[in-house]
Amino acid sequence: MTTHPASGPPMRTGLVGAGPWARLTHAPALASHPGVRLSGVWGRRPEAARALATAHGAEAYSGDEGFEALLAASDAVAFAVPPDVQAPLAARAAAAGCHLLLDKPVATTVDGARTVAEAAERAGVASVVFCTLRFAPGTAGWIDEQAATGGWFTARALWMGALFAEGTGNEFAASPWRREKGGLWDVGPHALSVLLPVLGDVTEVVSARGPADTTHLLLRHTSGASSTVTLALDGPPGAVGTEVEFRGERGVASLPTGGGDALGAFGAAVDALADAARTGITHPCDARFGLRLTEILAEAEAQA
Repeated sequence: MTTHPASGPPMRTGLVGAGPWARLTHAPALASHPGVRLSGVWGRRPEAARALATAHGAEAYSGDEGFEALLAASDAVAFAVPPDVQAPLAARAAAAGCHLLLDKPVATTVDGARTVAEAAERAGVASVVFCTLRFAPGTAGWIDEQAATGGWFTARALWMGALFAEGTGNEFAASPWRREKGGLWDVGPHALSVLLPVLGDVTEVVSARGPADTTHLLLRHTSGASSTVTLALDGPPGAVGTEVEFRGERGVASLPTGGGDALGAFGAAVDALADAARTGITHPCDARFGLRLTEILAEAEAQA
């Protein structure tokens, strides 16, 4: 495993992806991070890769040879591409000895996610899956507090978006994979990333479909607690919201609002990857955790 002492040189980090998520979050966060040197931007569209790389003073890459060149110039790679594009590229990056900063979900198939986790383990590289609330300053500590408190009887989570509503102008509405896979796969990882560290792994899944792309989940956890989850990207604008609530022996705990912006959360994820690479200690949100999220969501999808 390539390691990076805390006082050592910046971690050369390549960015795979040049779409809105990469432009709005990944590239600016990497370019401004004091412990990182943005080693290049690879994109499926050469013109998009060039534009984003130029904006941040980095090298642009495209095509298969370009991807290999980016890996050779990097200690780590951050991904901002659709999940089933990400998975095979991430496995290649791991095999080349690059640490992995993955987007959620790692893949939308169990085989795809397992390929990434196993590649990272074989190569001995560090991995972190960017589940925003696990790294955002206003929510990461709150999740740890609820896990330490324990004694939870049940929980409720809701992630309701209106991504495709007319007139919203949301750039992510043009994402084909989000239209195809819906809220279950796009925001489902966020919900699970909060519930699992507090209530334990999922032992039972019941899933049902609601209107549009809405999916309802009933989960049982290793702690004995149950949780319900409602997920949607295609809800009405007036219904939009994010809520998580735990209920147990000591009362009710609700997810804080205004937990922090994506840039700050992504910077914290970069720190987590660097720490895991330096120490060799596996992060809780590693590729194996990403595989578990995919397994749960795939079971829910099959039922619905």
